[in-house]
Amino acid sequence: MDFELNETQRLIRQQAADFAARRVAPGARQRDIDGNYPAEIIREMGALGMFGGVVPEAYGGAGLDYISFALLCEEISKADSSVRTVLSVQISLVATPILKFGSEAQKQKYLPRLCKVEWIGCFGLTEPDAGSDVQQIKTFAQKTPGGWRLNGRKIWISNGGIAQLAIVIAQTERGNPRKMAAFLVETSAPGFSSRDIHGKLGLRASNTAELILDGVEVPDSALLGEVGQGFAVAMAALDNGRYSVAAGCLGIAQGSLEASVAYAKERHTFGKPIAAHQMVQDMIARMVVDIDASRLLLCRAGELKNQGKPNTLETCVAKYYCSEAAVRCANDAIQIHGGMGYSNEYPVERYLRDARVATIYEGTSQIQKLIIGGFATGIRAFA
Repeated sequence: MDFELNETQRLIRQQAADFAARRVAPGARQRDIDGNYPAEIIREMGALGMFGGVVPEAYGGAGLDYISFALLCEEISKADSSVRTVLSVQISLVATPILKFGSEAQKQKYLPRLCKVEWIGCFGLTEPDAGSDVQQIKTFAQKTPGGWRLNGRKIWISNGGIAQLAIVIAQTERGNPRKMAAFLVETSAPGFSSRDIHGKLGLRASNTAELILDGVEVPDSALLGEVGQGFAVAMAALDNGRYSVAAGCLGIAQGSLEASVAYAKERHTFGKPIAAHQMVQDMIARMVVDIDASRLLLCRAGELKNQGKPNTLETCVAKYYCSEAAVRCANDAIQIHGGMGYSNEYPVERYLRDARVATIYEGTSQIQKLIIGGFATGIRAFA
């Protein structure tokens, strides 16, 4: 389904699609096999301003509206969701929290570096014993004269092993989750280390790591926002992260449809192209409906973001639906491709593996449903 985009949005989409087809898609299969982080492509995207995202031009950003940013994420994800992951984390989970909660000095120092990809950022929230239950994090920040000392571990951190900057969410008062705080931690600080995580089902060309903070000393100026705002920083980041993940999932769904239509026209059985078989058309029709619904939900959330209006519910709905739809579309795409869909000669098996994590990270599908149910009933299912 086509939507009325303005001239800037059409240009952003075309530029992203052209770049994705020329530079991202051709090497996606081999990067997935080798697990190679696409450093050169990321640098090129930075030079082209693609990592400027929604950050204002005054801070080195591109000043895009949220619909344009979603179009960018969609096109890149259709080619390689590992590349889109780097983009999503950099802008949605790192740059936008700095933009919203950071001091002017923090914005001036970090945002231009992130937008130009001089630095890579990561978002340190999840821990070995605290995923969905954010308030149970154990990473602790102890006040020191003139600063803070951080100790703890974070896990499943996208970009964690290659980042120069980490937003770290920590407790500042044991047993009191209302005293959480967010810190801007430069990874060159003594006591900071990371360990890459391998063997992932999907997103194999993106970096995922465990972060270890062993007495990391940061100054008072590293505090992002105020003590007690850590949870708010985390939730604001997730509101934006879920949006760009949803856009990436739409790209996977669209890629699944396009690959399926092309293959269904080429492949012949029983004397005709498989596109002429009713059961194949059934699967393709389901993809079309899922994609149209996903795009509408994503645009609704994006328009609210553009207007600066509350959008937690709408973003959760989009993230939930788009991620589940991407899994459905990729799964049907494999079925349409038959035995060939089970090999990496075609991108559809990678689409399924890359889509699967989107129903888990940045809030599982179950957490999204609890948030949605809480808005509907006025009763929270968790503290």
